[in-house]
Amino acid sequence: MSVMYRTALITFTAAVLFSLILSVTIFFSFPPAEWSMLWEQRVLDLPFIYFLLIITVFAGLTAGLLAGNYAKNRLLAIRSQVDAVAKGKKRAGLEGEPLQEMKEFEKSLVVLEHKIAEQTKTAQRLVTEHAREREKSLQEVVAEERTRLARELHDSVSQQLFAASMMMATINETSPPEDETMKKQLAMVGRMIEQSQLEMRALLLHLRPVALKNKTLEEGVKELLSELTEKVPMEIQVKAEPLELEKGVEDHLFRILQEAVSNILRHSKAEKMTVLCVGRDGYVILRVTDNGIGFDVDEAAEKSSYGLTNMKERAEAIGGELKIVSVAGEGSYYEVKVPYAKGGESG
Repeated sequence: MSVMYRTALITFTAAVLFSLILSVTIFFSFPPAEWSMLWEQRVLDLPFIYFLLIITVFAGLTAGLLAGNYAKNRLLAIRSQVDAVAKGKKRAGLEGEPLQEMKEFEKSLVVLEHKIAEQTKTAQRLVTEHAREREKSLQEVVAEERTRLARELHDSVSQQLFAASMMMATINETSPPEDETMKKQLAMVGRMIEQSQLEMRALLLHLRPVALKNKTLEEGVKELLSELTEKVPMEIQVKAEPLELEKGVEDHLFRILQEAVSNILRHSKAEKMTVLCVGRDGYVILRVTDNGIGFDVDEAAEKSSYGLTNMKERAEAIGGELKIVSVAGEGSYYEVKVPYAKGGESG
């Protein structure tokens, strides 16, 4: 039974009992000359006793419904406030409530909001400390090996793929075969080489150092996308603002960006990619969109895609939330929102 119905029932019962007790007390305190008058005297063509009972029930029902509706509205107000706190949204507040209990509840919500904000800042600070410890303990040989491997792949395999692509384009333009089947096969080989180039660039992207080192997030984003603009046949638009973030938060956001860009290069077949990294309304927003073929987000989640899982875990580690939307034939949308602690305070 809901609170509204329970409150209405209790109030109705109490009102009816009170009315009956009051009526009986009056009748016995000031008894009529003849008790039969209660049946003989008529009001609105009803015996007085029946009229009295109907009025009593109606008054109780009205009081019950009003009390139940009031209790329901109070609980809905409380629920909306709690939901806002749980989702990290701004609340309207309960300052105008006349009830003392609601005022006390508002004070408790303010304390809870403060604790959640402090926990978010603490989590970000712990992530930053962990990132610094990881950087200190990272063996130089690992970084050198990653750099060496990336350089060799770029200088050998990547260059060979580029040469093969140019040779295939030259063949198709200068000496195209007359056989239509052969033309289709050569075109297919050309597309395979182009896809291999994109796969290689995505792999080289993963081999880049995860940490930004001495760069800010804004500088890292612009440098990464500037390099891609020169190497991939894709229109890339970027808007990155200078943000004062903890080191660990910057590293995680940059790694999420790398993962999203890698997914787009390998799978989207997109012609355009847009990257946004700004601070708005107390949040850092990192958004990556493309106009590619899209994919089934639910299916990817069921298959526990390593890339998407890694992005989600990194977003949660810094108190943020990852949102992915993809529509077949229209592209994909990746967005991370993280509470913005500017200069150690909520921005």
